[in-house]
Amino acid sequence: MSRLFGEIRQAGYVVPDIEAAMDYWSRVLGVGPFFYNERVPIRNYQYRGESFEPHNSVALANSGPLQIELIQCRNDVPSMYRDFTQAGHCGLQHVAYWTESFDADLERLLGEGFKPVMGGEVGERGRFIYFDTYYHPGTVIELSEVLGPKGAMFRMIREASQNWDGKDPVRPFPDLSRL
Repeated sequence: MSRLFGEIRQAGYVVPDIEAAMDYWSRVLGVGPFFYNERVPIRNYQYRGESFEPHNSVALANSGPLQIELIQCRNDVPSMYRDFTQAGHCGLQHVAYWTESFDADLERLLGEGFKPVMGGEVGERGRFIYFDTYYHPGTVIELSEVLGPKGAMFRMIREASQNWDGKDPVRPFPDLSRL
């Protein structure tokens, strides 16, 4: 466990074909079910201080306590995901740490010298921020707020995986406004 962040809660994979990736993870590796959103509604998205409107498809499932996130960029908006694929990479792009104390943890990490590069919000109280990899080329670190509907969705996804029988391997994202 990280003394700065706590447990790694999510492994995020950037993939060229999210449908094929969900099939592989669920059919071959037995991880699922995946909850899929063809276009994640990201608000207040910024990359290197500029605002953009990304179109990312995301699928989430759990393998035990670790959440697996599959991400496919559907447009050419600047992002750390696009940087990753333009560098010729595919696969594990980030590890995420979850927090219910986003502001305090962000302030602490900024004090430790971490530099924000990309961030936004998914749902109410679902902020996220990715940090620069200057000091560690390779896998990016994400700090993800898990309060409110986003936290409830993550719990629901984990619970769905606990006794998953392999049926219905791909399901729609729940409506965050109803959680």
